Amino acid sequence: MRCQFPRLLLLRSTCPKARPPARWLRGAWGGGSRGWLALCLALMLLQPLRVQAQAVELKQLQLQRRDDALTLEFGARLTLGAAIEDALHRGVPLYFNARATVYRDRWYWRDKRVARVSRTWRLAYQPLTASWRLSLGGLSQGYASLSEAMGPLSQVSGWRLIELDKLEPGSRYHVEFSFNLDNSQLPQPMQIDLGGDWKLGIERNLRVE
Repeated sequence: MRCQFPRLLLLRSTCPKARPPARWLRGAWGGGSRGWLALCLALMLLQPLRVQAQAVELKQLQLQRRDDALTLEFGARLTLGAAIEDALHRGVPLYFNARATVYRDRWYWRDKRVARVSRTWRLAYQPLTASWRLSLGGLSQGYASLSEAMGPLSQVSGWRLIELDKLEPGSRYHVEFSFNLDNSQLPQPMQIDLGGDWKLGIERNLRVE
């Protein structure tokens, strides 16, 4: 029987050599627990940060022609961040603004603004009664929970923007809509260093059909 060992050794010697790992990776693997910690931290920095913050989830936004006027229907689901809820429970009132502006398209110049309407809600917590109060203009109503109080301010129905007879036949119009938390009405000390936790709002552009 012919011995096969020399052939096996020859095949092994012809295989390409594996490239050594990068210097930083060798240090991570060779440093024991400290090396593993450095490697994990490096991988964490490469991953996008996930921040659970406030948001405005738009459920409904449409224009309608009814009762001789152009009206707006708006509905959203609001999610407040921890910093905002904490401020509410500490007795800081918050103001929410909704604004709709009607423009007539002009190709030769800036679009002309023909109407603008806005609403401002004031939301506050009442510590003595452990209730919530929502105010709009001269109207005010109390609620037992925060979720109940946020319902009316996140839903608008039949909001009159402009009378239909003020829209010129043959012209094109569009509406710029925005809803946001008005941080300018917060107490002055709180406005000095507001972070991303206080950015709450949404903007949309609608074509008038």
